Amino acid sequence: MPDAAPAAASAARPDAAPAAASAARPDAVADTAAPEAEGPAPGEAAGSARPRRSAATRAAILAAARDRFAADGYERATIRAIARDADIDPSMVMRYYGNKAGLFAAASEIDVHAPDLTHFPREEAGARLVRHFVERWECDETLTAMMRVGVTNEAGAERMRGVFAEQIKPVLAAVCPVPEEAPTRAALIASQILGMALCRYVLHLPPAVGLSHDEVIAWLAPTVQRYLTAEHP
Repeated sequence: MPDAAPAAASAARPDAAPAAASAARPDAVADTAAPEAEGPAPGEAAGSARPRRSAATRAAILAAARDRFAADGYERATIRAIARDADIDPSMVMRYYGNKAGLFAAASEIDVHAPDLTHFPREEAGARLVRHFVERWECDETLTAMMRVGVTNEAGAERMRGVFAEQIKPVLAAVCPVPEEAPTRAALIASQILGMALCRYVLHLPPAVGLSHDEVIAWLAPTVQRYLTAEHP
């Protein structure tokens, strides 16, 4: 019919093309593929449009850093090598962490979530503390990685010492019968817990690896209990 022609003509008008053309524009594809927006990295303006990397990328950088620091030591490890291991441009590592010292600080950040031993019967303190650390070592690769760093270079060792001084000593002081001995007793407890961790998770000594959780606790808990609560050696 004659009045149907205008509708068809309208559908075929050139001015209908821009919508289709817009959908096919290269920059439209780029918008679709762009990463999610993130808040600015340190030093960037609040309105920065620079794309972000995901939390997974940050995790990859930190994992690569721990492995590289463990393998090469702090002094020999480089931002370029860590970036290559993480499959990311070195500039992104610098963007997030500033320099090697900042990266090391982030990679070695550990919260052991030490239990408050005052919430348990006094005679269970040793077993509770050992069980907590066995479970933490089993589920947190960061602790194992930092143990490896700690035995290969002084920066890592210093960080591990700091973790125990900051996080373990206060826990011990709450139950220690001789408060002024807390630092010494913390060192003795570390000799048991870190010693087992080194043998079981880093050196993989077969007898240590072969122990069940309950066996590790049964062997270590009495000694740790004595360090925690005994009046005298």
